[in-house]
Amino acid sequence: MNSTNWIIFILVIQVIHFLGTWKLYIKAGRKPWEAAIPVYNAIVLMQIIRRPKWWVILLFIPIINLLMFPVIWVETIRSFGKNSLLDTWLVILTLGFYIYYINYAEDVTYIEDRSLHPKSGLGEWVSSIVFAVVAATLVHTYFIQPYVIPTGSLERTLRVGDLLFVSKFHYGARAPMTTIAAPMVHDTIPGLGIRSYLKKPQLPYFRLAGFEKVKKNDIVVFSWPADTVRVFFKKEEGVKKPIDKKSNYVKRCVGTPGDSLSVIDGLVYINAKQLQLSDRAKPQYDYNVYSQKGVSSRLLISLGIDEFTRKYLSAPLNQNQFEAVSKYLIAGGQNAKGEIELITDASGIPPKVIRQAGLSLREETGRQRTVTLTDEMLEELKSNTDIDSVVKIVEPKGVKGYNIFPHAPDYPWNNDNFGPIYIPKKGVTIKLTPKVLPLYKKIIRDYEENTVGVSGNQISINGQVTDSYTFKQDYYWMMGDNRDHSEDSRSWGYVPANHIVGKPIFIWLSFDNFNKGITHWKPRWDRIFTTVGGDGEPRSYFKHFLIALAAWFIFDYFWKRRKKLKK
Repeated sequence: MNSTNWIIFILVIQVIHFLGTWKLYIKAGRKPWEAAIPVYNAIVLMQIIRRPKWWVILLFIPIINLLMFPVIWVETIRSFGKNSLLDTWLVILTLGFYIYYINYAEDVTYIEDRSLHPKSGLGEWVSSIVFAVVAATLVHTYFIQPYVIPTGSLERTLRVGDLLFVSKFHYGARAPMTTIAAPMVHDTIPGLGIRSYLKKPQLPYFRLAGFEKVKKNDIVVFSWPADTVRVFFKKEEGVKKPIDKKSNYVKRCVGTPGDSLSVIDGLVYINAKQLQLSDRAKPQYDYNVYSQKGVSSRLLISLGIDEFTRKYLSAPLNQNQFEAVSKYLIAGGQNAKGEIELITDASGIPPKVIRQAGLSLREETGRQRTVTLTDEMLEELKSNTDIDSVVKIVEPKGVKGYNIFPHAPDYPWNNDNFGPIYIPKKGVTIKLTPKVLPLYKKIIRDYEENTVGVSGNQISINGQVTDSYTFKQDYYWMMGDNRDHSEDSRSWGYVPANHIVGKPIFIWLSFDNFNKGITHWKPRWDRIFTTVGGDGEPRSYFKHFLIALAAWFIFDYFWKRRKKLKK
């Protein structure tokens, strides 16, 4: 829906409102024409139902208005004596059209001095819940939203199990484009597994003013541009989602509009200069570790390394033994010697499980193992006398990698050697050729809604032959710090400006073993109440929070006690 269609839609709503309420306006001592003038009619309605005029603002805020409309319908009929439970349900279930019946078929009287206080404990409870939902939805949609890190693409900068607060106002809150949706949920209603929104009508893209722009090195939450997934980890036909209902991803912005970006041997270069990451960034790469004595799992774990696999060898297992260890396995099989191979992540199989199952396992510590390391881990491993060498794994230049943008034969790129590629900037015009087109076809066709055709060496856009294109918005390049284990812009390309959601600013909770079930969660005390940005090592303010909270309770106790003594 474009701006013109949206204006027409609003005018239709105004006509519906006028036809359904003009007699009620008269009975409330107002003029019938006052029900017809947009915005003004809402202000007058607030006076009729004796509610504050600032409620009008809530009626024009997407998503919030969906919560406010039923409240206004109920308040309207109650202002004319319709207070029964049946009346309340009728006006809600008919989407407000019950007011038409009252307007034309009922001889109602306006109650000018009606009480606004709930007449029962249940009514008061419902009013409090409605107010809380409206307030929470307003904050959630336009100011601060909680998120959780479910995957390791930014490990160890942001860790799996970090619970974040993401600011919507740093870059300017993106107004919802999907106008009819369940509040406080994203694209699916929890427990029901059904879509939480209607695809139409859609509002045009609009963003409130922010106080900063997306910069290189910023960690950014954005709507995943390539998202056509209805339910993750379930194979089925893709769906087309509205922008604001696409899945939320978090990555580091490494390229901004107008940059030329390359990845050379795993390192990012911007305009031919290596990108200097912030000091809180913890980039990780895969390495082969060699040792004639065997690379010990215990050594790796002692250095804080937890992204590697472990192999256990066993005699054939019975059914009970297999069931005991199966939940710890990521793979398995049988080797040439007839031994059972059990592959796990770095956590391995707990000794208690091994004993209870009566297993006789031997861990194979090979002379070569592949591990994922930060720069600090790399230096510690190199300095260990039990390690002979550590070699970075790099996909060679010119060898086409798996699932690499732009997915075209003329671009034999991979995760470690990629580009150069131009990151589009709004208003910039580029030369289009059949070879260049794969880099920008998705932008032109999907993000900027044009038709694209190719006939021989001729390119047509919206049916017109052309050899150039001017971009309508800015684009960004996002990558994970866990460079060899991150699906990012190297796989699906540019992130449009209208897909930007917000900026992570604060970690309020953090748990190890987050994806292994709540019974296995272990708090990371050093990460709780830490900021995402800033210089130097993150510092936890959890102790400060507890001290401030205790001080408040003590003050509140003595203050109330003092007031009682005065009485």
